[in-house]
Amino acid sequence: MKLHELAPNPGAKHAPKRVGRGIGSGHGKTSGKGHKGQNARAGGGVRPGFEGGQTTLLRRLPKRGFSNEPFRTRYAVVNIEDLNRFDEGTVVTPELLEETRVCKGARNGLKVLATGEITKALTIKAHKVSEAAKQKIEAAGGKVEVIGEATEEVE
Repeated sequence: MKLHELAPNPGAKHAPKRVGRGIGSGHGKTSGKGHKGQNARAGGGVRPGFEGGQTTLLRRLPKRGFSNEPFRTRYAVVNIEDLNRFDEGTVVTPELLEETRVCKGARNGLKVLATGEITKALTIKAHKVSEAAKQKIEAAGGKVEVIGEATEEVE
């Protein structure tokens, strides 16, 4: 196959709907927009949720309860397979992971999960480590150190 022979699958491409083109198209004259009014204008229409000036559903419904979502503890997550990039014997800290762009922003702390395999003996310092990750790291000859409690969010 050559570059000039490439083509999309049959039926994958459609001709654009050509509105306002008169005879035979079925989309002539007002181009399917009806006669006058807000929706016939360029840029016309109303914002999502607008009900013609009537109080919107969102404002009519009662607001109740409390959500802890804004205050929850969010961890930057790293899988152990991502730690194989470091040399044998390296002390892996949240700061090192941020410098090497393995994880982006420490948030409230760092959590190491057990996805993948680890082949090098590393010393890992993190705020939280899953039990399976700890077993895999120690089986590879590494050590796990749990740093103190998660710190306040830095944003």
